[in-house]
Amino acid sequence: MTKIIAVTACPSGVAHTYMAAEALESAAKAKGWDVKVETQGSIGLENELTAEDVASADMVIFD
Repeated sequence: MTKIIAVTACPSGVAHTYMAAEALESAAKAKGWDVKVETQGSIGLENELTAEDVASADMVIFD
């Protein structure tokens, strides 16, 4: 199974961070891929990626 990880962030940290994360998660799941998305929004860092996540990923996306 393809494993992707992603980081989404927005300078103002409002909706776009979370909208991008949801879109990436939805697209990956539609393809049957495993996905983990770290968000860096107005409430801080959520779902933080680990070194293990990065090492085991087939694809990394920074948005």
